[in-house]
Amino acid sequence: MDFALVIFWLFAGVSILYVVHFGLYLVGANLYDVWQQRRKSMRGVRLPVEYEAECAATATWTRHALPEVPGLVSIAIAAHNEEAVIVRTLDSIRRSTYRSFEVLVADDASTDLTGRLVRDFQVRHPEMDLRMVRMRKNVGKGAALNSALRRHARGQFVITLDADSVIEPDAITNALSYFDDPHVAGVAANVQILEETTALGILQRFEHMIGYRSKKLYSLLNCEFVVGGVASTYRMRVLRKVGFYDTDTLTEDIGLSAKITSLGNRRFRMVFGADVVAKTEGVLTFRALAKQRYRWKYGSLQNLVKYRRMIFNPSRRYTGTLAYYRMPMAVLSEFTLLISPLAWTYAVYWSLATRTPALILGAYATITAYTLLTIWMDENLTVRERSRLAVYAPTAYFLFYIMDLVQLTAAIRCIARSRGLFRRTEMNTWKSPQRAGSMVVIARGA
Repeated sequence: MDFALVIFWLFAGVSILYVVHFGLYLVGANLYDVWQQRRKSMRGVRLPVEYEAECAATATWTRHALPEVPGLVSIAIAAHNEEAVIVRTLDSIRRSTYRSFEVLVADDASTDLTGRLVRDFQVRHPEMDLRMVRMRKNVGKGAALNSALRRHARGQFVITLDADSVIEPDAITNALSYFDDPHVAGVAANVQILEETTALGILQRFEHMIGYRSKKLYSLLNCEFVVGGVASTYRMRVLRKVGFYDTDTLTEDIGLSAKITSLGNRRFRMVFGADVVAKTEGVLTFRALAKQRYRWKYGSLQNLVKYRRMIFNPSRRYTGTLAYYRMPMAVLSEFTLLISPLAWTYAVYWSLATRTPALILGAYATITAYTLLTIWMDENLTVRERSRLAVYAPTAYFLFYIMDLVQLTAAIRCIARSRGLFRRTEMNTWKSPQRAGSMVVIARGA
C-alpha cells in the first residue's frame, strides 16, 4: 500500500476519533450540568452504616491510627522545598468557608525555609489546626503523605493538596456534598492553571480546561478512574481499606484512584466535582514541561499495566463503560499520540502540495470551535475571563500541536524504559519544579 495513503488514513482516523469524542464530551458535559442542578438541591454529608461497615471490615489499621472525627476534614500537603508557595497555599485553606478541618504539612526533608514558614504561619494563625510532620530524609511524595495520614489524620474525609496549589473558599464544602451519594469514594477537583500570560501558560490553561471538561462525561457514565493529586477528596475509611498510597509508580495520585476503582466502581465510585475549584501553577519552561509530561505518561502507563485486569473485565463489579470504553480508550490514546504529530505534519504537507487546504482548515476550525465552546461554557469563568481567553482561542490548534510533540517525545522515552513499566520499584525521592510564586523572605538570623 502507498505510504502516503497510509498516512492519510491515519490522519483521517485520528481526526474522526477526536471529532467523535469532542461530540461526546459536549453532550456529556451538558447532561452533567443538568445532573449538577438536581444534585445541588440535596446538601449535607452522611455516611450510611452499611457502607461504613463494609469499609471498616477490611480496612488496613495500624497501631498509630487515630479515631475519626465525624465531619472533620484532614487536609494533607506534601512539601519538599516549597518556600516560594507554601504560605499562599495555607492562606487559601484558612479562607475556606468550611471550618471543621485540620491541616497536615508533610515536610519531606526540605532544605530551604519551608519548615520555618509553616511554623511562622502557625504562630500568626493559632486558630487554625495546623501541624507539620517532618521526614528525616526525602522519602517521596506518596510515602510522605502516607506517614502524615496514617499517624496523624483524624478526619472522616481526606483532601490532598499540592504545595503550589490553592483552593476556592467553597471548595471543601462543595467537595463534601458529593458524598451524599453513599457509593462515592473519591472526588476529583476542577483544577485550573494560575498563570497563562505566556504561550506556555496559555497552552497549559487550554489543556486543563478541555481535559477536565471531559471528566464530566466520564463522571456521568461512571467510568472515571483518574483522580489527580490537587484537591482530591476521599473517605478516610476507603483510604484505610486500600492501604493509602502505593509508592511503586511515578504517579501515586493516579495509582490511588485506580486502586480504589479496582475494588469495583459500582460500589466505589469516582466523580468529578466541577464546582470544587482548585488552581495550581503551570511549569515555567518547555524543558520543565517535557520532564513533567514524561513523568505523567510513565506513571500513567505503569498504572495501566498494574491495573490492566480492569480492561474488558466482565465482572459485575465494574460498569461496562469502564471495562469496555474508558480503560481501552486510555490505552488507545497512548498509541494515537505516537502517530498524531506525524499524521498532522503530513496532512499539512499534503494540503500544501495538492493545493487542497480543506482538510487542514477543517481540522483547524474544529479545534478552534471546540476551544471556544469550552471557554464560553465554563461555569467558573467570569465574562471578562471568557473574553480574554477567547482572543487566544485561534492559537489553540498550533499550541496543541506543540503539546503533541512534547507527548511524542515522552512516549519515546517511555518506550526506551519499557522494562520499568512491568518491573516497578519503590519511588523514594522527588524534587519540586521551579515555582513562580512570590518568595517569602525571612532573615535566617532572626
